Amino acid sequence: MKNFKLTISYDGTRYNGWQRQGNTKNTIQEKIESVLSVLFQKKIEIQGSGRTDAGTHAIAQIANFKIETELDKIEIRQYLNHYLPEDIVVTNIEEVDLRFHSRLSAKEKCYLYRLHIGEIPPVFTRRYVYTFPCSLDMNKMQQAAEVLLGKHDFRGFSSEKRKKKSTTREIYSVDINAIGDEIQFIFRGNGFLFHMVRILTGTLIEIGAKEMETEQILKILDTKNRTFAGRTLPARGLTLVSVKYD
Repeated sequence: MKNFKLTISYDGTRYNGWQRQGNTKNTIQEKIESVLSVLFQKKIEIQGSGRTDAGTHAIAQIANFKIETELDKIEIRQYLNHYLPEDIVVTNIEEVDLRFHSRLSAKEKCYLYRLHIGEIPPVFTRRYVYTFPCSLDMNKMQQAAEVLLGKHDFRGFSSEKRKKKSTTREIYSVDINAIGDEIQFIFRGNGFLFHMVRILTGTLIEIGAKEMETEQILKILDTKNRTFAGRTLPARGLTLVSVKYD
């Protein structure tokens, strides 16, 4: 038995997210599993490091699957990239320990949210950025971001509806960088809840636009009430950058 770890890049614009769903075959997971199932002439299920929403992109999503095969990693990668759509690419495959699980073994995830500042939306990057028409106070956003660091219950920054599941996560860092007419928000943590990065960024933007005070973040963390947090930004500005393991 072999356990293969896949590194995958994709433009999520036309897909219904990463995770396989019962009502559609238009997901990243489904596309990859379908090609692998033809290759190995049996049903293959892959495990992803986490779900990305419909319209969200990935530079290095991680997945793994186990199979008895004589094919090597290069043959599998070449077959996948030949038959997958052009907006899904397997950039690397490696054979790993059988105990490796792309989600359960993950120690850190990094997400990037790209914000274009200006009244005129960019034509060529429109699928990867969210356009915001007003200037933002970088200092206020950076001060607010520092409040988010550490281990907290982030239920108030999530659309998660399952109350039995833990909503405690740890954020290691939040970097906010202005690059030309773009502001990039980079979040690193041990994991993120449903819509969490999009809501965190939406909240920081409202603070930067002086629509909300920094103290509101403490209230959201304390009450765990989603209605006190900022807007959920569109998925197109969000990209999963990397997943780290021991």
